[in-house]
Amino acid sequence: MGGDRASLRGQTAPALIAGGRPPPRGARAGTKPDGGSMLVRPAQREYRTWVIDSRRWEGYRPRPGDVVIVTPPKCGTTWMQRIVGSLIFQDTTPRAIPTISPWIDARFRGPVEAMHRAIAEQTHRRFLKSHLPADGLPLHDEVRYVVVVRDGRDVLLSWHNHSVGFSPAMLAELDRIGLEDPMIGRAYPRTPEDVRACFRSWLTIPAVPGQSDGFNQLSFFDMVAIHWAERGRENVLLVHFNDLLADLDGEMRRVAAFLDVAVDPAVWPSLVDGASFAQMQAAGETLMPQTRTMFADGGALRFFNKGTNGRWRDVLGAEELALYDAKVREKFPPELAEWVEFGRAGGAPGAGSARVDSVGRQ
Repeated sequence: MGGDRASLRGQTAPALIAGGRPPPRGARAGTKPDGGSMLVRPAQREYRTWVIDSRRWEGYRPRPGDVVIVTPPKCGTTWMQRIVGSLIFQDTTPRAIPTISPWIDARFRGPVEAMHRAIAEQTHRRFLKSHLPADGLPLHDEVRYVVVVRDGRDVLLSWHNHSVGFSPAMLAELDRIGLEDPMIGRAYPRTPEDVRACFRSWLTIPAVPGQSDGFNQLSFFDMVAIHWAERGRENVLLVHFNDLLADLDGEMRRVAAFLDVAVDPAVWPSLVDGASFAQMQAAGETLMPQTRTMFADGGALRFFNKGTNGRWRDVLGAEELALYDAKVREKFPPELAEWVEFGRAGGAPGAGSARVDSVGRQ
Protein backbone atom coordinates (compact mmCIF):
# COMPACT_ATOMS: atom_id res chain seq x y z
CA MET A 1 0.00 0.00 0.00
CA GLY A 2 1.11 3.56 -0.66
CA GLY A 3 1.51 6.29 1.92
CA ASP A 4 3.88 7.83 4.39
CA ARG A 5 3.64 6.60 7.99
CA ALA A 6 4.77 9.92 9.42
CA SER A 7 2.06 11.80 7.55
CA LEU A 8 -0.55 9.32 8.74
CA ARG A 9 0.47 9.89 12.34
CA GLY A 10 -0.10 13.58 11.79
CA GLN A 11 3.48 14.84 11.73
CA THR A 12 4.21 17.80 9.49
CA ALA A 13 6.03 16.79 6.33
CA PRO A 14 9.52 18.15 5.58
CA ALA A 15 9.70 21.56 3.94
CA LEU A 16 8.13 21.57 0.50
CA ILE A 17 7.86 17.83 0.17
CA ALA A 18 10.94 17.30 -1.95
CA GLY A 19 11.49 13.99 -3.70
CA GLY A 20 7.97 12.57 -3.66
CA ARG A 21 7.16 9.44 -5.70
CA PRO A 22 4.90 9.93 -8.70
CA PRO A 23 2.19 7.33 -9.18
CA PRO A 24 3.22 4.42 -11.42
CA ARG A 25 2.67 5.08 -15.10
CA GLY A 26 1.55 2.71 -17.79
CA ALA A 27 -0.41 0.43 -15.51
CA ARG A 28 -3.68 -0.98 -16.74
CA ALA A 29 -6.69 0.39 -14.86
CA GLY A 30 -7.70 -1.94 -12.04
CA THR A 31 -4.33 -3.69 -11.78
CA LYS A 32 -0.98 -3.17 -10.15
CA PRO A 33 1.97 -2.41 -12.43
CA ASP A 34 2.96 -6.09 -12.13
CA GLY A 35 -0.53 -7.15 -13.25
CA GLY A 36 -1.87 -8.10 -9.80
CA SER A 37 -5.25 -7.04 -8.51
CA MET A 38 -5.50 -3.77 -6.56
CA LEU A 39 -8.71 -4.75 -4.75
CA VAL A 40 -8.14 -5.23 -1.03
CA ARG A 41 -11.77 -5.46 -0.03
CA PRO A 42 -15.00 -5.06 -2.02
CA ALA A 43 -17.82 -2.90 -0.73
CA GLN A 44 -19.44 -4.65 2.21
CA ARG A 45 -22.74 -2.82 2.35
CA GLU A 46 -25.08 -1.07 -0.04
CA TYR A 47 -26.16 2.48 0.80
CA ARG A 48 -28.97 4.33 -0.95
CA THR A 49 -30.57 7.65 -0.08
CA TRP A 50 -32.15 10.42 -2.11
CA VAL A 51 -28.65 11.77 -2.75
CA ILE A 52 -26.22 8.84 -2.89
CA ASP A 53 -26.14 5.29 -4.24
CA SER A 54 -23.13 3.12 -3.48
CA ARG A 55 -23.89 0.88 -6.46
CA ARG A 56 -22.56 3.62 -8.72
CA TRP A 57 -19.03 2.60 -7.69
CA GLU A 58 -19.43 -0.82 -9.31
CA GLY A 59 -18.11 0.54 -12.60
CA TYR A 60 -15.03 2.17 -11.07
CA ARG A 61 -11.75 0.97 -12.57
CA PRO A 62 -8.89 2.29 -10.43
CA ARG A 63 -5.54 3.53 -11.59
CA PRO A 64 -2.48 3.43 -9.34
CA GLY A 65 -2.24 6.82 -7.65
CA ASP A 66 -5.97 7.61 -7.73
CA VAL A 67 -7.17 9.70 -4.80
CA VAL A 68 -10.61 9.33 -3.21
CA ILE A 69 -11.70 12.23 -1.00
CA VAL A 70 -14.37 10.74 1.23
CA THR A 71 -16.23 12.67 3.91
CA PRO A 72 -19.59 13.11 5.55
CA PRO A 73 -21.35 16.08 3.91
CA LYS A 74 -20.30 19.58 5.00
CA CYS A 75 -17.00 18.50 6.56
CA GLY A 76 -14.70 20.25 4.08
CA THR A 77 -15.10 18.04 1.03
CA THR A 78 -14.85 20.81 -1.55
CA TRP A 79 -12.02 22.42 0.40
CA MET A 80 -10.02 19.19 0.20
CA GLN A 81 -10.87 18.79 -3.49
CA ARG A 82 -9.46 22.28 -4.08
CA ILE A 83 -6.34 21.43 -2.06
CA VAL A 84 -5.71 18.14 -3.86
CA GLY A 85 -6.44 19.72 -7.23
CA SER A 86 -3.95 22.52 -6.60
CA LEU A 87 -1.30 19.95 -5.60
CA ILE A 88 -1.92 17.85 -8.70
CA PHE A 89 -2.06 20.74 -11.20
CA GLN A 90 0.44 22.86 -9.23
CA ASP A 91 -1.41 26.07 -9.95
CA THR A 92 -4.38 28.04 -8.62
CA THR A 93 -6.44 28.20 -11.80
CA PRO A 94 -10.13 27.84 -10.82
CA ARG A 95 -11.54 24.74 -12.49
CA ALA A 96 -15.04 23.29 -12.22
CA ILE A 97 -14.61 20.84 -9.35
CA PRO A 98 -17.51 18.53 -10.33
CA THR A 99 -15.79 18.01 -13.70
CA ILE A 100 -12.20 17.48 -12.59
CA SER A 101 -13.15 15.61 -9.38
CA PRO A 102 -16.39 13.71 -10.03
CA TRP A 103 -18.71 12.66 -7.22
CA ILE A 104 -19.41 9.07 -8.24
CA ASP A 105 -22.12 8.16 -5.71
CA ALA A 106 -24.25 11.25 -6.43
CA ARG A 107 -27.56 10.11 -7.90
CA PHE A 108 -28.50 13.50 -9.35
CA ARG A 109 -25.31 13.95 -11.40
CA GLY A 110 -26.56 12.10 -14.46
CA PRO A 111 -26.20 8.53 -15.76
CA VAL A 112 -23.41 6.66 -14.05
CA GLU A 113 -22.18 5.17 -17.32
CA ALA A 114 -21.44 8.64 -18.68
CA MET A 115 -19.64 9.56 -15.47
CA HIS A 116 -17.40 6.50 -15.63
CA ARG A 117 -16.60 7.23 -19.29
CA ALA A 118 -15.60 10.77 -18.35
CA ILE A 119 -13.43 9.50 -15.48
CA ALA A 120 -11.74 6.97 -17.78
CA GLU A 121 -10.90 9.76 -20.22
CA GLN A 122 -9.19 11.96 -17.62
CA THR A 123 -5.46 12.31 -18.25
CA HIS A 124 -4.47 14.06 -15.02
CA ARG A 125 -3.95 12.15 -11.79
CA ARG A 126 -7.53 11.43 -10.79
CA PHE A 127 -9.09 12.61 -7.55
CA LEU A 128 -12.66 11.54 -6.88
CA LYS A 129 -15.29 12.45 -4.31
CA SER A 130 -17.53 10.28 -2.14
CA HIS A 131 -19.96 10.74 0.75
CA LEU A 132 -19.99 7.02 1.60
CA PRO A 133 -18.85 5.14 4.69
CA ALA A 134 -15.75 3.03 4.11
CA ASP A 135 -17.78 -0.18 4.11
CA GLY A 136 -19.77 1.13 1.14
CA LEU A 137 -16.64 1.64 -0.96
CA PRO A 138 -14.32 -0.85 -2.64
CA LEU A 139 -10.86 -0.46 -1.08
CA HIS A 140 -7.84 -0.70 -3.37
CA ASP A 141 -4.25 -0.83 -2.19
CA GLU A 142 -2.83 1.66 -4.71
CA VAL A 143 -5.61 4.21 -4.21
CA ARG A 144 -5.14 6.92 -1.57
CA TYR A 145 -8.13 7.75 0.64
CA VAL A 146 -8.32 11.18 2.29
CA VAL A 147 -11.03 11.33 4.98
CA VAL A 148 -12.10 14.76 6.24
CA VAL A 149 -14.15 15.16 9.43
CA ARG A 150 -15.57 18.06 11.44
CA ASP A 151 -17.39 18.56 14.75
CA GLY A 152 -20.94 17.28 14.20
CA ARG A 153 -22.53 20.44 15.59
CA ASP A 154 -20.75 22.52 12.96
CA VAL A 155 -21.68 19.95 10.32
CA LEU A 156 -25.37 20.28 11.09
CA LEU A 157 -25.39 24.08 11.01
CA SER A 158 -23.66 24.04 7.65
CA TRP A 159 -26.01 21.33 6.35
CA HIS A 160 -29.04 23.34 7.52
CA ASN A 161 -27.93 26.40 5.55
CA HIS A 162 -27.23 24.18 2.54
CA SER A 163 -30.42 22.13 2.45
CA VAL A 164 -33.00 24.80 3.33
CA GLY A 165 -31.75 26.66 0.26
CA PHE A 166 -32.44 23.92 -2.28
CA SER A 167 -34.27 25.15 -5.36
CA PRO A 168 -37.67 23.73 -6.37
CA ALA A 169 -35.96 21.94 -9.25
CA MET A 170 -33.43 20.33 -6.93
CA LEU A 171 -36.13 19.22 -4.50
CA ALA A 172 -38.20 17.81 -7.35
CA GLU A 173 -35.23 15.76 -8.54
CA LEU A 174 -34.61 14.38 -5.04
CA ASP A 175 -38.32 13.57 -4.74
CA ARG A 176 -38.21 11.69 -8.06
CA ILE A 177 -35.18 9.67 -6.99
CA GLY A 178 -36.79 8.66 -3.71
CA LEU A 179 -40.18 7.81 -5.15
CA GLU A 180 -38.71 5.72 -7.97
CA ASP A 181 -36.41 3.73 -5.67
CA PRO A 182 -38.35 0.90 -3.96
CA MET A 183 -35.81 0.84 -1.15
CA ILE A 184 -36.77 4.44 -0.30
CA GLY A 185 -40.30 4.83 -1.64
CA ARG A 186 -40.95 8.37 -0.43
CA ALA A 187 -40.26 11.98 -1.26
CA TYR A 188 -37.22 13.77 0.09
CA PRO A 189 -37.82 14.93 3.70
CA ARG A 190 -37.73 18.72 3.82
CA THR A 191 -35.22 20.22 6.22
CA PRO A 192 -37.02 22.18 8.97
CA GLU A 193 -36.52 25.94 8.76
CA ASP A 194 -35.95 26.05 12.50
CA VAL A 195 -32.34 24.99 13.05
CA ARG A 196 -32.96 23.55 16.51
CA ALA A 197 -35.80 21.40 15.20
CA CYS A 198 -33.53 20.34 12.36
CA PHE A 199 -30.81 19.38 14.84
CA ARG A 200 -33.20 17.25 16.89
CA SER A 201 -34.47 15.48 13.77
CA TRP A 202 -30.90 14.87 12.59
CA LEU A 203 -30.08 13.19 15.91
CA THR A 204 -33.19 11.08 16.34
CA ILE A 205 -34.70 10.14 12.95
CA PRO A 206 -32.90 7.69 10.61
CA ALA A 207 -32.85 7.94 6.84
CA VAL A 208 -31.98 4.30 6.18
CA PRO A 209 -32.70 0.99 7.91
CA GLY A 210 -30.19 -0.04 10.55
CA GLN A 211 -29.26 3.50 11.56
CA SER A 212 -30.69 5.67 14.34
CA ASP A 213 -30.03 9.17 13.04
CA GLY A 214 -29.37 11.20 9.90
CA PHE A 215 -32.90 12.43 9.00
CA ASN A 216 -32.44 12.99 5.24
CA GLN A 217 -28.87 11.71 4.91
CA LEU A 218 -26.70 8.87 6.17
CA SER A 219 -25.71 8.86 9.83
CA PHE A 220 -22.78 11.20 10.41
CA PHE A 221 -21.85 9.25 13.53
CA ASP A 222 -21.84 5.83 11.89
CA MET A 223 -19.87 7.14 8.92
CA VAL A 224 -17.18 8.73 11.07
CA ALA A 225 -16.85 5.62 13.27
CA ILE A 226 -16.54 3.35 10.22
CA HIS A 227 -13.82 5.51 8.67
CA TRP A 228 -12.02 5.74 12.01
CA ALA A 229 -11.85 1.94 12.10
CA GLU A 230 -9.83 2.02 8.84
CA ARG A 231 -7.23 4.50 10.12
CA GLY A 232 -4.53 1.81 10.44
CA ARG A 233 -4.33 1.39 6.67
CA GLU A 234 -1.25 3.05 5.19
CA ASN A 235 -3.25 4.46 2.29
CA VAL A 236 -5.81 6.22 4.52
CA LEU A 237 -5.24 9.75 5.84
CA LEU A 238 -7.54 11.44 8.35
CA VAL A 239 -7.80 15.24 8.23
CA HIS A 240 -9.82 17.50 10.52
CA PHE A 241 -11.53 20.75 9.52
CA ASN A 242 -10.18 22.46 12.66
CA ASP A 243 -6.62 21.69 11.63
CA LEU A 244 -7.20 23.08 8.14
CA LEU A 245 -8.48 26.28 9.75
CA ALA A 246 -5.62 26.49 12.24
CA ASP A 247 -2.71 25.64 9.92
CA LEU A 248 -3.62 25.39 6.26
CA ASP A 249 0.02 25.44 5.16
CA GLY A 250 0.95 22.60 7.51
CA GLU A 251 -2.06 20.45 6.64
CA MET A 252 -1.46 20.94 2.92
CA ARG A 253 2.13 19.77 3.38
CA ARG A 254 0.80 16.75 5.24
CA VAL A 255 -1.60 15.94 2.39
CA ALA A 256 1.13 16.49 -0.21
CA ALA A 257 3.46 14.10 1.59
CA PHE A 258 0.73 11.48 1.84
CA LEU A 259 0.04 11.77 -1.90
CA ASP A 260 3.77 11.78 -2.78
CA VAL A 261 3.48 15.16 -4.47
CA ALA A 262 6.60 17.31 -4.78
CA VAL A 263 5.91 21.03 -5.06
CA ASP A 264 8.20 23.79 -6.33
CA PRO A 265 9.01 26.09 -3.39
CA ALA A 266 8.35 29.10 -5.61
CA VAL A 267 4.79 27.91 -6.25
CA TRP A 268 3.88 26.75 -2.74
CA PRO A 269 2.71 30.08 -1.20
CA SER A 270 0.31 30.68 -4.08
CA LEU A 271 -1.18 27.18 -3.66
CA VAL A 272 -1.85 27.79 0.02
CA ASP A 273 -3.41 31.18 -0.69
CA GLY A 274 -5.53 29.73 -3.50
CA ALA A 275 -6.96 27.13 -1.11
CA SER A 276 -8.03 29.74 1.45
CA PHE A 277 -11.74 30.15 2.08
CA ALA A 278 -11.71 33.76 0.85
CA GLN A 279 -10.17 32.79 -2.48
CA MET A 280 -12.50 29.82 -2.92
CA GLN A 281 -15.54 31.96 -2.18
CA ALA A 282 -14.36 34.60 -4.66
CA ALA A 283 -14.01 31.92 -7.37
CA GLY A 284 -17.15 30.05 -6.27
CA GLU A 285 -19.16 30.39 -9.47
CA THR A 286 -16.30 28.81 -11.44
CA LEU A 287 -15.41 26.16 -8.89
CA MET A 288 -19.02 25.03 -8.28
CA PRO A 289 -21.09 26.14 -11.31
CA GLN A 290 -23.97 23.75 -10.51
CA THR A 291 -24.86 25.85 -7.46
CA ARG A 292 -26.69 28.25 -9.79
CA THR A 293 -29.46 25.68 -10.19
CA MET A 294 -29.01 23.76 -6.94
CA PHE A 295 -30.09 26.67 -4.76
CA ALA A 296 -33.07 28.98 -4.96
CA ASP A 297 -30.92 31.96 -4.02
CA GLY A 298 -27.31 32.75 -3.27
CA GLY A 299 -25.73 30.21 -5.59
CA ALA A 300 -22.04 29.75 -4.77
CA LEU A 301 -22.27 32.24 -1.88
CA ARG A 302 -24.72 29.91 -0.15
CA PHE A 303 -22.50 26.92 -0.85
CA PHE A 304 -19.35 28.70 0.38
CA ASN A 305 -21.20 30.12 3.34
CA LYS A 306 -18.99 30.87 6.35
CA GLY A 307 -16.00 28.54 6.49
CA THR A 308 -15.89 28.86 10.28
CA ASN A 309 -16.64 26.70 13.30
CA GLY A 310 -18.44 27.25 16.59
CA ARG A 311 -21.58 29.01 15.34
CA TRP A 312 -23.65 26.36 17.10
CA ARG A 313 -22.78 27.90 20.47
CA ASP A 314 -25.11 30.82 19.76
CA VAL A 315 -27.87 28.69 18.23
CA LEU A 316 -28.37 25.36 19.98
CA GLY A 317 -30.05 25.00 23.36
CA ALA A 318 -29.52 22.69 26.31
CA GLU A 319 -31.89 20.04 24.91
CA GLU A 320 -30.08 19.81 21.59
CA LEU A 321 -26.63 19.77 23.18
CA ALA A 322 -27.65 17.03 25.61
CA LEU A 323 -28.94 14.93 22.72
CA TYR A 324 -25.69 15.45 20.85
CA ASP A 325 -23.54 14.52 23.85
CA ALA A 326 -25.59 11.35 24.37
CA LYS A 327 -25.17 10.39 20.70
CA VAL A 328 -21.42 10.94 20.88
CA ARG A 329 -21.17 8.72 23.96
CA GLU A 330 -23.24 6.05 22.23
CA LYS A 331 -21.36 6.03 18.92
CA PHE A 332 -17.76 7.11 19.59
CA PRO A 333 -15.03 5.74 21.85
CA PRO A 334 -13.42 8.51 23.93
CA GLU A 335 -10.39 8.88 21.65
CA LEU A 336 -12.56 9.35 18.58
CA ALA A 337 -14.94 11.71 20.40
CA GLU A 338 -12.00 13.91 21.37
CA TRP A 339 -10.60 14.00 17.84
CA VAL A 340 -13.97 14.77 16.24
CA GLU A 341 -14.45 17.71 18.61
CA PHE A 342 -10.96 19.18 18.56
CA GLY A 343 -8.87 17.77 15.73
CA ARG A 344 -5.20 16.91 16.07
CA ALA A 345 -3.82 20.20 17.25
CA GLY A 346 -6.20 22.10 19.46
CA GLY A 347 -8.71 22.38 22.19
CA ALA A 348 -8.81 19.66 24.78
CA PRO A 349 -7.14 20.56 28.10
CA GLY A 350 -4.27 18.26 28.93
CA ALA A 351 -4.38 16.33 25.69
CA GLY A 352 -1.04 17.67 24.50
CA SER A 353 0.65 15.78 21.69
CA ALA A 354 -1.17 12.51 22.32
CA ARG A 355 -3.91 13.58 19.96
CA VAL A 356 -1.43 14.00 17.10
CA ASP A 357 -0.40 10.34 17.20
CA SER A 358 -3.93 9.03 17.67
CA VAL A 359 -5.06 9.81 14.15
CA GLY A 360 -2.83 7.41 12.26
CA ARG A 361 -1.50 3.99 12.97
CA GLN A 362 -1.63 2.89 16.60
